[in-house]
Amino acid sequence: MDQSASWKVLESDSDWYSPRRLHDSPTQYYFPGDRFVPSRSLMDLDKAHSLLTDRTKDSNTSKYNKLYRQKLIENLSLDSEGRPFRILVFRGSPKSSRKSIRFVDEMRREEAATFENERKQTQYRRLPKGEKKILDAPGLKNDYYVNIMSWGKNNILAVALGKELYLWNSKNETVHRLLTADGRNDCITSVNWSEDSKTLALGYMCSKLQLWDAESCKLIRDLQGHSGRISTTAWNAHILTSGSRDKSIINHDVRAENNITCWIMKHDDEVCGLRWSPEGNMLASGGNENMIYIWEASKMSSSKYLHQLSDHSAAVKALAWCPYQHNVLASGGGLTDGTIRIWNTQKGICINSIETKAQICGLEWNRHHKEILSGHGYSASSEDQNKLYLWKYPSMTKVGELGNHKSRIINLCQSPDGVTVISAGADETLRFWDVFGPPTAGQSMVTDLQDIQRMLENFYSLKLSGDIVL
Repeated sequence: MDQSASWKVLESDSDWYSPRRLHDSPTQYYFPGDRFVPSRSLMDLDKAHSLLTDRTKDSNTSKYNKLYRQKLIENLSLDSEGRPFRILVFRGSPKSSRKSIRFVDEMRREEAATFENERKQTQYRRLPKGEKKILDAPGLKNDYYVNIMSWGKNNILAVALGKELYLWNSKNETVHRLLTADGRNDCITSVNWSEDSKTLALGYMCSKLQLWDAESCKLIRDLQGHSGRISTTAWNAHILTSGSRDKSIINHDVRAENNITCWIMKHDDEVCGLRWSPEGNMLASGGNENMIYIWEASKMSSSKYLHQLSDHSAAVKALAWCPYQHNVLASGGGLTDGTIRIWNTQKGICINSIETKAQICGLEWNRHHKEILSGHGYSASSEDQNKLYLWKYPSMTKVGELGNHKSRIINLCQSPDGVTVISAGADETLRFWDVFGPPTAGQSMVTDLQDIQRMLENFYSLKLSGDIVL
């Protein structure tokens, strides 16, 4: 076989040894090789050009026979397995198992499908059709400004019925009368368990503030400072904060002989709502002059408040800090306001509000789900008064309503496990509602579509009013 014939063989079988065969390799590569790297110093370029371009006649100058040339071609171009040599083939590194950027949309679709399947499989609980338990509460004071109920971590409910204070044990359902207030015109107007449930703080109509040991049922000490009825108290570790009709807020260090550590006069009317944040670094106070003040614990001694919130148009008694979102406070206004407002206390702005059309006497956050429960009193409409409303947070969509009280709700409080809420009504009943329980089988109380629709309505209303500029 002559030399020109050998080039014909190479030409006809070029795909057999070409680097393009790597496309069919089981190993995947980026930028598969497409070039042969020669050594130009060892090449006769003129002769190579002549052989490539002049194919009109065969060359007979070959000294070697056909079989020899075939072996030579195989040894020079193929490995022991009959595949082209790879030493001179340029190629990229093997593909990484990591998905490239072009798969982002596909990954998002997969995540959305997974989320949708999980949402459909989630089982929501049902609102209870009625109360779990009803206890008679004769002598319960019908006064919007008092806070006469507290459920401690010891599972004991303390409730003031006029001049008397009773302890109800939720485990064995026994009832014990702890004390009776002295004085003809005196009564208990504020009840609050300490965080460890060892001490009970009691505020009185005649400005007394007492600490009682629940185990020994003995009076520990009297705390001085107020000159009017004490309608609200709040604990922060060893600090007891009290608010009074005398418009003052006092911080008491219950460990010290001189108990008063801070005395503030900023409200222009009775202080009827006090709540410490879960972290204990901020205090919210509500007054009968429709104001809310936010106080930093480290700066209270200077009487300088962090924020003054004035959006309510009636007394603010109902206050509740969000248990799972830092710096979020819920507040409720009285009869002429009837609005639940959600505040960002870091910025001092209202981030959401909902009109309930009824006096708001209490607010309780659900610790198991993103919901908030409101208890209501008087209303211009008989359909809206004396009820409990459950709202989904943050959309503030109404989930449902409860209520069998024949008169307005005075107070709300929550069990230590965060499942049961008690409403104290002016109809002299205590009603137990298992409204905050964990999910159980049943129909969804509210659909995500309703939440989205409500949020869109709020967005467009703000856009039209000019509060949002795109």
